[in-house]
Amino acid sequence: MLTLRADDMSLTLMPEQGAGILGWTRGGIPLLRHAAPQAVVPGTVGEMACFPLVPYSNRIARGQFTFGGTSHHLALNFGDHPNSIHGVGWQRAWQVIQVAPDATTLSLDHAPDVNWPFAFTAELQAYLMQAALRIELAITNLHGAPAPAGLGLHPFFPRGTATLQFRADAVWQNGPDMIPTARIAIPPDWDHASPRAVGSAALDNCFAGWTGTATLAWPDRTLTLEASEIFRHLVVYTPPGQDFFCVEPVSHMNDAINHATMHVLAPGETLRGTVTFRLS
Repeated sequence: MLTLRADDMSLTLMPEQGAGILGWTRGGIPLLRHAAPQAVVPGTVGEMACFPLVPYSNRIARGQFTFGGTSHHLALNFGDHPNSIHGVGWQRAWQVIQVAPDATTLSLDHAPDVNWPFAFTAELQAYLMQAALRIELAITNLHGAPAPAGLGLHPFFPRGTATLQFRADAVWQNGPDMIPTARIAIPPDWDHASPRAVGSAALDNCFAGWTGTATLAWPDRTLTLEASEIFRHLVVYTPPGQDFFCVEPVSHMNDAINHATMHVLAPGETLRGTVTFRLS
């Protein structure tokens, strides 16, 4: 477990449990949700405050896809869920490469297995800055041939009376199995450039053509999420009856590998992106 500090901010990570973030606070106020006790013991990473998504985001339908003429069947990695989900990074121990009072670098080396058939190395760098948290993610293809790759970040925010504001071109509708079925243009009567109360709609959808900026606001603070160019999809999850919601910058749509829209890296090539959470 690592705790970083800068001014009145602290960030606690667990490299050994999916490089998950247990908490990020400023002046003792939680800026991400409180991680549940089971996030630590017995290590349920899905109960963390945030975790990285690598080498893909969200779901792969039935854990099956074809790439380069070869069919692959992934192990289903989320209980009785019918699809594989969120990649492998969130369920593996990461190594601590470097640590400073306000920053750390973690890495993960993956050899082909039933969860993902392509070798890669991933890196996560976390920095506490003045009134901000910056997370840099990277994945490098170690496979001997081109391989699919993706990145994302899965933060959980306290709901309260939060509002959310962002711009996007379209939203993917899901079928009963939560796999995308249709890309729908954002309707003109939905002014998604204005703040909307979280929970005004129950969402578990991926938005396409996201501009890379989102604003989350509570009565006592505003958090601006800024993502680099590779993150042009945004998964928004507002589960009814829960005290949290998720706003997830990702590099591709859900089930992208079965839609031929996922990044493909040449051997040795790296995909890299940055997400900054800026307080005001």
